[in-house]
Amino acid sequence: MTQPLIPQAATNNVDRVLEDTLAAVESRLAALGEALRARDAEAIDHHSSELHAALSRAVDHFTRAARSGAVPPVLRRRLASASGQVAAQRESLARATAALDRAIEVLMPREAPALYSSLGAADRGLLRGGSVQA
Repeated sequence: MTQPLIPQAATNNVDRVLEDTLAAVESRLAALGEALRARDAEAIDHHSSELHAALSRAVDHFTRAARSGAVPPVLRRRLASASGQVAAQRESLARATAALDRAIEVLMPREAPALYSSLGAADRGLLRGGSVQA
């Protein structure tokens, strides 16, 4: 007995949806990578928001497909690769942010607190409730 064509058509439709969803993630990853290389803050913000939305859709589609066992191995590998790229970009951005924070600290150091104020040691802070704290 031959199998009905509907399950195959449904599988092909799921594969097409997953392919399109994954292609959108990969495209947005590439655009974000380019914006990061160009150090274009506005483009980084725009592309990271688009990537976040595309990843959300991909997770939703792949989760539903995985429940029915319909995720082809090639798409699983591509999704894993995209996940690795996201992690690498996140790490790169974290390192750049830390370097920027260090540079700002060197260029604009925080004011050192006074050693003593009229109330004594500087770390006492303001008196609370009008009473003296011992």
